[in-house]
Amino acid sequence: MITIRGITGSLLSALLFIASANVYAAGMTDDIKALQHEWAVIKYQTSESEQEKLYEALAAKASAVTARYPGKAEPLIWEGIVLSTWAGAKGGLGALSLARESRKQLEAAIAIDPEALQGSAYTSLGTLYFKVPGWPIGFGDSEKAEELLKQALAINPNGIDPNFFYGEFLLEEDRYAESVAALEKALQAAPRADRPIADAGRKAEIKEVLARARKELD
Repeated sequence: MITIRGITGSLLSALLFIASANVYAAGMTDDIKALQHEWAVIKYQTSESEQEKLYEALAAKASAVTARYPGKAEPLIWEGIVLSTWAGAKGGLGALSLARESRKQLEAAIAIDPEALQGSAYTSLGTLYFKVPGWPIGFGDSEKAEELLKQALAINPNGIDPNFFYGEFLLEEDRYAESVAALEKALQAAPRADRPIADAGRKAEIKEVLARARKELD
């Protein structure tokens, strides 16, 4: 057995570094989970009239988490998600600045780790590109949107979110059969044990969009 007295200074430093890194990672995971939970409650369990101000407050919390963990992709992704959802709740031209800031954070996350959170940055960025108006008002671009959404699916082919947003994109592009296939796959995604509110809300959205896509096929 090695005692503390028998550990060299360099080995002790290495052990302390590993312990510190584990605590750091655990703290970041807990902070991300807190953002995810609050976001889901706002989006799926709060009246639309209250959502904008709550997203604004959540965006401040997300920004603080990003600052707490510099150089990490995961906080940037969730800051980008919160900003984009806030933009959707805000609507109108006033939402474009939020959409641009969201794009900035998501692109920064991809530059650090494109596969973080199972490619969620690609999913959210692709969704921005098909929901934001195109030039000269905004940066929307359907070709870029599809490219990004396919990159998300390459990383997480069975995920609920990439399949849902790709299915929604395909519906907007009048590609109804493809849309139905993607949305049906989204419904079959494995549940996320730590995100029951988000899963329930997303499945309700999938069913609504799927009904629209199937109607177009009739």
